[in-house]
Amino acid sequence: MRSISVFGATGSIGESTFDLVMRAGGPAAFRTVALTGGRNVARLAEMARALQAEIAVTAHDDCLPALRAALAGSRIAVAAGAEAIAEAADRPAEWVMSAIVGAAGLVPGLRALRRGAILALANKESLVTAGPLLMASAARHGGTILPVDSEHSAIFQALVGEDMAAVERIIITASGGALRDWPLERLAHATVAEALAHPNWAMGARITIDSASMFNKALEVIEAREFFDVKPDQIEVIIHPESIIHSLVGFHDGAVMAHLGAPDMRHPIGYALNWPVRSPLPVARLDLAALGQLTFRAPDLARYPALRLAREVMAVRGQAGAAFNAAKEIALDHFMAGAIGFQDMAAVVEDTLARISAETRLGNAVSTLEDVLHMDHLARVRAAEAAGQRSKGR
Repeated sequence: MRSISVFGATGSIGESTFDLVMRAGGPAAFRTVALTGGRNVARLAEMARALQAEIAVTAHDDCLPALRAALAGSRIAVAAGAEAIAEAADRPAEWVMSAIVGAAGLVPGLRALRRGAILALANKESLVTAGPLLMASAARHGGTILPVDSEHSAIFQALVGEDMAAVERIIITASGGALRDWPLERLAHATVAEALAHPNWAMGARITIDSASMFNKALEVIEAREFFDVKPDQIEVIIHPESIIHSLVGFHDGAVMAHLGAPDMRHPIGYALNWPVRSPLPVARLDLAALGQLTFRAPDLARYPALRLAREVMAVRGQAGAAFNAAKEIALDHFMAGAIGFQDMAAVVEDTLARISAETRLGNAVSTLEDVLHMDHLARVRAAEAAGQRSKGR
């Protein structure tokens, strides 16, 4: 019986993971060590009871009394706070889902890898902010990283049995998000609600808005560079509105391997959960005749400046990824709060990178977790300053 932990259990990825685990037999099939979540403690407690988890942890100290009350009478331990989440990652689960959104997912992921665990990585920010650190930790301690982003899982699956030396290019597909067909001049006036209206995927609010701005794809480009150890110019992005092809790999003999599937995150999650074997999954089967056609178009960098910024970050590397991600998170916070406009998010990130470049060397290598956390903090401060200035000008 495989032992598992799910970090970010009450988010969209966590819910899909829970669905698959319960369909497979729940506590009869898996021993659940730890579940963590945010403020939705009622759902966290419900999941913990269903899976008979050893411990449930909320990220928020003020939610601890409610979680304790919800699990009263059970044998499930409860805890709260960032350190408690990190300590939960030290518990001996063989397989760990990393689905905490943002840089907050880095520490528990590293702690799990240092135990030699299998880390199912849905937290793309970990590789963006600390790719070399994460990969080195896995190699040093015998841990395994399995990508759960649909794009990177598709690439990973397409490379099974292949020689990386034969890879010529990696093509990451993008839906284009909720605003992909808007006139360019209208984007400045896009509201949060409009950016959340994704045509294909049911995801959390932050990742859905990141899809509309293509910041999610910018992060995925950097993530692909770090995980697959390819050159930046080998990574391409193509807009594919139907979201049926999740990514492609091109080889130096001209062949291209494409991974196709319904837009359902239970596919990459299930692949990682059952790896190294394939098991039946409750996802829709493709009817190509019903689909009729698949379409593609090149991304417009004027519409999606995040993609240009990702290229600049990869050119610098070092601590630029940590600064880029932190600035993006702060810019997103301000947009969701109504303080800045949709297009201001990319401007805030660009301003932040410029400010930090004037203060320090962004290209300095990421040697320790402290390096990442220091840059993350600095970038958040500078991004808040940049966002504040743009907010005043609205």
